[in-house]
Amino acid sequence: MTEINTAQLLVQCLENEGVEYVFGLPGEENLHVLHALKDSSIQFITTRHEQGAAFMADVYGRLTGKAGVCLSTLGPGATNLMTGVADANLDRAPLVAITGQVGTDRMHIESHQYLDLVAMFAPVTKWNTQIVRPSNTAEVVRRAFKIAQTEKPGAVHIDLPENIAAMPVVGGPVQPLKTDAREKVYASFQSIERAAKAISEAENPIILVGNGAIRAHASSALTAFATQLNIPVANTFMGKGVIPYTHPLALWSVGLQQRDHISCGFDHTDLVIAVGYDLIEYSPKRWNPDGETPIIHIGQTPAEVDSSYIPFAEVVGDISDSLYEILKRTDRTGMADPYAVHLRAEIQADYEQYTQDNSFPIKPQKLIYDLRQVMGPEDIVISDVGAHKMWMARHYHCDRPNTCIISNGFAAMGIAIPGAIAAKLVAPDRKIVAVTGDGGFMMNCQELETALRVGTPFVTIIFNDGGYGLIEWKQLNYFGESNFVHFSNPDFVKLAESMGLKGYRVESSLDFVPMLKDALMQDVPAVIDCPVDYRENLRFSQKAGDLSCAI
Repeated sequence: MTEINTAQLLVQCLENEGVEYVFGLPGEENLHVLHALKDSSIQFITTRHEQGAAFMADVYGRLTGKAGVCLSTLGPGATNLMTGVADANLDRAPLVAITGQVGTDRMHIESHQYLDLVAMFAPVTKWNTQIVRPSNTAEVVRRAFKIAQTEKPGAVHIDLPENIAAMPVVGGPVQPLKTDAREKVYASFQSIERAAKAISEAENPIILVGNGAIRAHASSALTAFATQLNIPVANTFMGKGVIPYTHPLALWSVGLQQRDHISCGFDHTDLVIAVGYDLIEYSPKRWNPDGETPIIHIGQTPAEVDSSYIPFAEVVGDISDSLYEILKRTDRTGMADPYAVHLRAEIQADYEQYTQDNSFPIKPQKLIYDLRQVMGPEDIVISDVGAHKMWMARHYHCDRPNTCIISNGFAAMGIAIPGAIAAKLVAPDRKIVAVTGDGGFMMNCQELETALRVGTPFVTIIFNDGGYGLIEWKQLNYFGESNFVHFSNPDFVKLAESMGLKGYRVESSLDFVPMLKDALMQDVPAVIDCPVDYRENLRFSQKAGDLSCAI
C-alpha cells in the first residue's frame, strides 16, 4: 500500500462514506486536511462563519438522512461551530464535526488557542473522540458515521491534532454496509395486539406524529392508517407533511406554548397514538400534564422516561410495518367520529380568515398564507427562530415531509440562511425560501455571500419589526411591558445589492406575491424586506386565553 498521511486517509474515509460537501473555514491546524480535500471528489464550501458551516451540515443531514460534515480549526473556530452541532444533536440530524487541534506535544502545557475540545463537545454530541494514532483513523471515521446516522441520529465530533494529521499511515477506509440501511427490526406481536385492542375500543383517539416518522419514511403508512381508521392527526413542528395538510383528518401543527384549537382535541382524547414522536419536539407536560391520558408509543426506539409520557403499550420496530400490522388487527366498525375530527372546520376557518386581508404592515398570518400559495408541494422553506417561527409552525402547512425545516429542539437563531444554502445544494431544482426575522437575519446574513459564490439562489424573506419580537411577546404577556428588545436595522435592500444580490422592499400587502414570484426567478440570491404587524402576537394570546372547547 502507498504511504499517505493521516489527513489524506481521513479524506479517503469521507469519500468512502459518500460525503459530497464539507462546510467550513480554513485554519492553521487543519491545513493538512484542506490540502487533502483539494484533490478529492468532495466539494469544500468555504463559509464566512463556523456557525454557518455547522448549520449547513445540520440541514443537509436532516434533508438527506446522511451525515452532513463541517470543519473548523481549534479554539474559537471550534467554539463557533458548537451552536450548529448542538442544534443538529437535539433535532436528530446526522452530522459529523471535525476540528483541528494543537499537536499532542503541546497539550500538557498552556498553549495558544488550546481547549480540550473532546470535553467541550461531549454534552452536545452522541459521541466524540480525538485521533491520537494514525492507524485508528479509518475505524474512528466509520464509527462516527455509523453513530451519527443510527436512530436516533445526531451529531458526533472528531478532533484531529495537527501533528497527527501530518504523520504517515498505511491503510484504507473501513467499508460500510453495502445496503443503505440496517435490517429492519420488527415490533413484538404482543405489543401490536395490545395497541390494536386499545385503538379498537377508544372513542376519541388522536394521533400525534413527530419527526421520527419522517426519518423512517413512514408517511404513506401513517396516512393509510389514519384514513382507514378515521383517526385525526396532529403533527409536531418537525412532523409537518407526514400526512398532507389537505387531508380531511389533518389537524396541522401542535406545539405552541399557548393553547390553540388542537389543544381541545388533546383535552377530550381518551387515547394518544404517538408515532415517531420525540419528547423534545413538544413536551408531554403540555398535552398530558397529569399523566392520566393513555398513550401508545410507536417508534423505532423505546419511549423516553417522563412522568407525563408513560405508554401502556410500546410498539418498537419499523414504524411502517408496525402501523400496517396494527391496522390489520384493528376494528373500528360502528365507532362514531372522534371528537377531534370536528376541529378541522374550526382550524380551517381560522386559517382562511386572512386570505383577503390587505392591511399593512402585513399580518403574519396573511404573509404565510400567501407564501404557501406561491410555493409548490415539493418546494422547501427553512424557518429561523423568533416570533415568525411560531406563526410558520402554526400557519405554514405541508403536503410532503421535510418541506418546512424548523429548528425546534435547540431552537437556534441564525439557521435559516445557512440552511437554505444546504437545501439548494440538496435540491437544486426546487424553490427554496429562508424565512427569518430581522434579528435572526443579522446573525448569519454574511452567508449570503457564500450562497452567491457557490451558486445557490434562494429567497430570504425578512419579517421586519425592528426588534426581538418573540421576546417582546413574552415580556408583554408576563409583565405588560417590554424592555431591551428594540434595535435599528440597515437598509436591507441596499445591503443585498451591495453583495451582488437582488433586493426588494414590500410597501403594500399587494406587493408581496408578485415580488416573491419575481425573486424566485432570479439566478442570484434575493432578499425581501417585509414589514410585519406583530400586534397579532398579543391578539393571538388573548384568543388562546379565551379559548373554550365545546363538547
